[in-house]
Amino acid sequence: MANSTMVTEFLLLSFPDGWNMRVLYFTVFTVTYLGTMLGNLLIITVTTADQNLHTPMYFFLRNLSILDMCYISITVPNACVNSLTGNQVISVGGCATQIFLVIFCAYVEPLQYPIIMNPQFCVHMTLASLLSGLVYAGVHTGNTFQLSFCHSNVVHQLFCDLPSLLRLSCSDTTSNMVLHIVSAVVVSGGCFTFITMSYIHIFSAMLKFPTRETGKAFSTCIPHILVVSVFFISGTVVYMRPSATSDTLQSIILSAFYTMVPPFLNPLLYSLRNKQVKEAVRRVKQMFSGKR
Repeated sequence: MANSTMVTEFLLLSFPDGWNMRVLYFTVFTVTYLGTMLGNLLIITVTTADQNLHTPMYFFLRNLSILDMCYISITVPNACVNSLTGNQVISVGGCATQIFLVIFCAYVEPLQYPIIMNPQFCVHMTLASLLSGLVYAGVHTGNTFQLSFCHSNVVHQLFCDLPSLLRLSCSDTTSNMVLHIVSAVVVSGGCFTFITMSYIHIFSAMLKFPTRETGKAFSTCIPHILVVSVFFISGTVVYMRPSATSDTLQSIILSAFYTMVPPFLNPLLYSLRNKQVKEAVRRVKQMFSGKR
C-alpha cells in the first residue's frame, strides 16, 4: 500500500466511439432531459398556482416533481457535455458530491411513491424522508470515501456511483458491500412491499366496480406499477451485477433506465393524465393570459 499511487481523480465512461453515435446519444439524452424538466416544471407551477390543487396528494406530487428535476440534473447534463467535449475527468470531491446527491435522491424517490397513495401524511412525512435521506446518503458516501483507491481510476459508468467505485478500491470492501446490500433491501424492499400491498388492496376494491370503471382504474394503475418497477429493477441490476461486468452499452442503458425514465414518465403518469390537473393547466393558462 505504501508504494501504491493513490487516485486523485476519476475518468467517467463516455458514450460509444464514433461521432454519429455520440451525437445520437447526446440528442436522445438531451431531449429526454428537457422533456423531464418541462413536464415537472409544469406540474410544480400548476399545483402551486391553482388553489384547487392545494391538497396533500398534490403536495406530494409537487415534491416528487422537484425531486425528479434534481435527480436527473445530477447526472445527465454533465454526462452529455463531457461526452461531446471529450472531458471525462471528475475530481474525487466532485465524485463524492455526485454519489451523495444520487443516493439522496434515489433514497427519497421510492419513499414518495407510497406517500402519494396515502394523502393523510403531509409535511412531517416529507421532512422525515428528506432528513433520513441525508443521513442515508451521508453514511454511504462517507464509508465509500474512507477507502483507498489505488487501482484503475476508470469508472465504468456515466457518473460516479457506489458499485463502480467499490470495484476500484484496493481496500477490503466487505463491510461496505454488506451495509450497501442490507440497507438497500430494507429501504427498497420495504417500500416495494408497501406499494405491492397497497395495490393488492386497490385491485381488490376495483373488482367491486362496474366493468367500465374497472377498466379505467386499471389503465391508471398499471402505468404507475410499470414506472415503479423500472426504477426498482434497473437500480437493483446496476447495484447488484457482478464486478466483472463493464459493458459500455449495457451500463449506459441501465443508467438511463433508473436515472432518466422514471423522472421523465412521472409527470405524464401521475399528473398530466389527471383530469383535475388538465383543468388546472387551462385555468393557469387563462390566468397568465389575462395578465398580459
